[in-house]
Amino acid sequence: MNTSIKRNPTREVRIGSVFIGANHPIAVQTMCATKTRDVDATFRQIVELTEAGAKLVRVACDSQNDAEALEAISGKIRQLNPELQEKINLSVDLQENYRIAEKIAPFVAKIRYNPGHLHHAEPEIPWREKVRWLAETARKNDVALRIGINCGSIDPTKKAEENPIFASALEHVAWLGEIGFDRFCVSMKDSNPETVLRINRLFAKRHPEVPIHLGVTEAGVPPIGILKTRAALEPLLFEGIGDTLRVSLTVPNERKREEVEAGLSLINDVAAGRRTVTEGWKCAGLNIISCPSCSRVENGRFVELAMKVHEMARYAQEYPITIAVMGCRVNGPGETDHADLGLWCGPNHVNLKRGGELLGSFPYDEILGKLKEQLDRLINERQ
Repeated sequence: MNTSIKRNPTREVRIGSVFIGANHPIAVQTMCATKTRDVDATFRQIVELTEAGAKLVRVACDSQNDAEALEAISGKIRQLNPELQEKINLSVDLQENYRIAEKIAPFVAKIRYNPGHLHHAEPEIPWREKVRWLAETARKNDVALRIGINCGSIDPTKKAEENPIFASALEHVAWLGEIGFDRFCVSMKDSNPETVLRINRLFAKRHPEVPIHLGVTEAGVPPIGILKTRAALEPLLFEGIGDTLRVSLTVPNERKREEVEAGLSLINDVAAGRRTVTEGWKCAGLNIISCPSCSRVENGRFVELAMKVHEMARYAQEYPITIAVMGCRVNGPGETDHADLGLWCGPNHVNLKRGGELLGSFPYDEILGKLKEQLDRLINERQ
């Protein structure tokens, strides 16, 4: 059904058994919430999400143990019946340890790297050489790349730019062009739907040939996370922008398929010409941002905490305050810096921040009360 959606003339990119760009159907993807090292659980979730309709399933990989687990998962996939096996296309999410790409490339269809993270590992090596190495690794292993840029982990050299996400994307696309690698797509994600709209429109105008992966990072718990995502992605899809997408929701592991279902529903509505939201997301009152459940989450209680924050803060709905609830170290520090109040969750404690200031680290059982104290103080200061 989604082949009827008007599309920009992006180039075709093969990712395993699926093609994106050109006139190919928009591909829905998601990310495993299980720990990659838990081979059986991750394998089961990959199969479940694929059967739910995900054309690509992403897993995080940041260590030798993760790489070994991914190899074991790949072996289990090869034991499936050929029809299901053909449908499974794995994407791997690199963190600071970009060198791990060489070990996992034989077992995946796509590698996603974050330009911001490239500056943390081996800082003495220029980022262009790191990207050249990633492109050569991808080429040798018949793998596609995604340049994945998030508001919570922006390239530090681009933070002074008017549109740092956009500027970073342009720089990396230009470099891949210089070294002759074109089997890639780009994602430019923010937790603010209006920003997602703006930067993707700018990029599509500048590079109409490059396939785009769409998403609102840290969209939050449903149904608000679905509404935020639709507010950003629906107008873009109607304009022909977007070749693949993810709806990033804060949900427990057993509900992870809801991301896929929400993505398919969005595509079907656009294909049918149904507009369900007004453009952008203008939150006049309380805005709670929470990242999607994924394998990087350091404590599974993060999802429960995000839902409790929504319940606790109902009394503050009319106040223009932003609370960020982050589940890991990847986007946690950066995203909470942008919020009025932020929770950055670790394995045993939760970091409480006000703006960029760390107020302390507290056990999971105490953090909700500490957050309420700061919320009440903030409300009183603004009255």
